[in-house]
Amino acid sequence: MTADDDWMVELSALFEDTLGRVADAAFVEPTALPGWTIAHLVAHVHFNALALCRLIGWARTGEEATMYASAAQRADEIESGAKESPTQLRQWARESADRFMTEFAALTDAQRQAIVVTAQGRRIPAAELAWLRCRELGVHAVDLEVGTTFGDLPAGFVDALVNEIVAKRLASREGASLARWLTGRDPSTPLDRWL
Repeated sequence: MTADDDWMVELSALFEDTLGRVADAAFVEPTALPGWTIAHLVAHVHFNALALCRLIGWARTGEEATMYASAAQRADEIESGAKESPTQLRQWARESADRFMTEFAALTDAQRQAIVVTAQGRRIPAAELAWLRCRELGVHAVDLEVGTTFGDLPAGFVDALVNEIVAKRLASREGASLARWLTGRDPSTPLDRWL
């Protein structure tokens, strides 16, 4: 078991618990994600698990599979899924979470080293699928906006998430904006000044 495996179990439980605090009537409410309601968000988490399961299948069998046939397919799944009832969406989220954890746990060490390709075109060992799933569960549990905060996520996971985000922002040449925010020089941020 790796840290990602442990986080995945913890974050799966956290997401399910957080979703359990969302009232059925709130599924039509907007989230901070542009154009998405709670129903869209839950549908996304469900279909993302199934897409990652396709990559697990690739790692297990050696038969190439993509997360999504196209960006349009991904969008269509989320849009149609968002029309389902809260009861159905809760069930889907629980079942797909269980499926992902079961299928990922069954991968051998050799299969975890098999290279798969993410929806963004990145070539990664299948072992990293656990991290991708953790990211979805942790960040989107917060996005449900019913009391779960980044402070409720495992500390090691949050550290790893911040390191990944900083590396990506630096690679995108956003270092100056990041430095302004992190040093408390951005007036829109509540961070205390550093230095």
